[in-house]
Amino acid sequence: MDLKHIRNFSIIAHIDHGKSTLADRMLEITHTIEARKMRNQVLDSMELERERGITIKMQPVRMEYPLLVEEGVGGGDLRKNHLTLKGTPPQKGGEERYELNLIDTPGHIDFSYEVSRALKAVEGSILLVDSTQGVQAQTLTTLHMARDSGLKIIPVLSKIDSPLARVEEIKEEVIKLLNCDRDEILLVSGRTGEGVDNLLKEVIKRVPSPRETFHEENNLRALVFDFKYSNHKGVIVFVRILDGKISKNQSLIFSLSNEKFNSIEVGTFFPEEKSCEFLSSGDIGYIVTGIKRPGIASVGDTITMEKNPLPALEGYMKPLPVVWASIFPEDADDFSELKLSLGKLKLSDSSFSYEEESSGSLGRGFRCGFLGMLHLEIITERLKREFNLNLVITTPSITYEVTRKNNKKEKIYSPYFFPDDGEIINVSEPWVVAKLILPAKYLGSIMQLLFEHEAEIGETENFGDNRSSLSFKMPLRELYRDFFDEFKSVTSGYGSISYEIEGMRDADVTRLDILIADEVVPAFSKVISKKRATEEAEKTVEKLHDILPRQMFVTKIQGKALGRIISSRTVQAFRKDVMMHGSKVVGGGDVSRKKKLLEKQKRGKKKMKESGRVNIPQDVFLRMIRRGDN
Repeated sequence: MDLKHIRNFSIIAHIDHGKSTLADRMLEITHTIEARKMRNQVLDSMELERERGITIKMQPVRMEYPLLVEEGVGGGDLRKNHLTLKGTPPQKGGEERYELNLIDTPGHIDFSYEVSRALKAVEGSILLVDSTQGVQAQTLTTLHMARDSGLKIIPVLSKIDSPLARVEEIKEEVIKLLNCDRDEILLVSGRTGEGVDNLLKEVIKRVPSPRETFHEENNLRALVFDFKYSNHKGVIVFVRILDGKISKNQSLIFSLSNEKFNSIEVGTFFPEEKSCEFLSSGDIGYIVTGIKRPGIASVGDTITMEKNPLPALEGYMKPLPVVWASIFPEDADDFSELKLSLGKLKLSDSSFSYEEESSGSLGRGFRCGFLGMLHLEIITERLKREFNLNLVITTPSITYEVTRKNNKKEKIYSPYFFPDDGEIINVSEPWVVAKLILPAKYLGSIMQLLFEHEAEIGETENFGDNRSSLSFKMPLRELYRDFFDEFKSVTSGYGSISYEIEGMRDADVTRLDILIADEVVPAFSKVISKKRATEEAEKTVEKLHDILPRQMFVTKIQGKALGRIISSRTVQAFRKDVMMHGSKVVGGGDVSRKKKLLEKQKRGKKKMKESGRVNIPQDVFLRMIRRGDN
């Protein structure tokens, strides 16, 4: 297709602002998916995405949109439209068919790296703002990324059919944010489809068509913005063709890894993969490489011809993990299976990182890096569901820089390896700079919450519609200590937050160990503020007491920090009724008979306590890392 008839764009927005619903209506209007196959969140193909109602993975899809032009009018007249893709009746002015490549992106801050990769593959972006909620903090973050990528921004208000919609007020917010004209803002309803047809026309009008850098034949440059692994086909890379044309059975090469391969198959997304003869400049599609070794393909790499290689594209910045947790197989024999599963998972989530480690009590496992707590939950849940693995997951932690008394500096990723207080000269921890957007009436409560989380409060300004934005700095450790849940609670769900890492500062922290039956369980160790040691120990011990299954002997749960036990609870044992001796009830007769049985049980319980081990199910580890899960 001619480049002037191609439009590549994405949808960016805060979480729950209606991106996936809007994409559903676009697919319906363009007849990309048959009506009988249509369902809600059709681009959210993962089971977890549909369960939680959120987008986790970006999803590209190609739509074909025919526009009828009046007689004697060139391809710019969009006043008439025909939606039937097959059997379109002939018209006087003829028909122009446009190829619209949409990339639906996640809205949660933990998946912002997915958004940044999608933005590099398109020329324009729909900035979707919920007309019932207005501009949110994550809206500002995604907008900043889109502008940095030089994209054309189309402002759109969603959910205009809602009785809670405040269209005119939210328009003012968007005008102030983008410095745009009022008539540039489009109105849509993803639920009813109102305004979606007009939005597609405006995408064609406003978003620039792709451009080639190298116009000669036998040139090729394709940006890898995502990839996945297939047991049968190997690595399948998702690409945006910048220059040239690629077809089946061509000799290609990855610029970064210098790995050569043949294109076994090329195709596009409808949204399922559909093979085609070739992909040309401006297209978004996939290439089946046949490579089954990990570490060859990487996002941001450039695919070019082996015989006539072109300079590599700029690519992407490598994501930096902010949360770390160690993952061990419950059964040591499953280590190889876990390693293989993590490798496959890495192929579908390039922001996830891992490396092998070993623990004296937990055995061999992996230290894994995540972009946030939700990212951690999603990865561990996928390991459990998709690969049927039973895992031990340590308490999440951030990176600390520790200077020991011998002046040796080291980075600590796992709380279990955090030194005792007597061995430390200094500890540094990462801080974040963040912004909140919330109704002004909650400012007083938020100030108290920020004080409790050791924050340094910055500027406050009015944001319109009786809302305020508040800047602050805070230890990353405190941000992940239930701050998100408490913030949502205090603001009744009307507040939003965005943040980025600022740098390292000195920290006053210590290690909290959890002992079960007098044995330290490394998976539950964590680094906490010394000022909150008692509170954190009691809270952790209490939660574990509520969810740990009862054993056949009395089990003591203790929290140890600052060199002493500061919290303790006891889980009572199961008690078998030894008065039921075989199938008969021990009733009358000499009381010594009953005492003899009870004494025998007592000796058995004592022996079991001395030599028995507490069985901690996988579900306990998962529930301990989830907030508010009891």
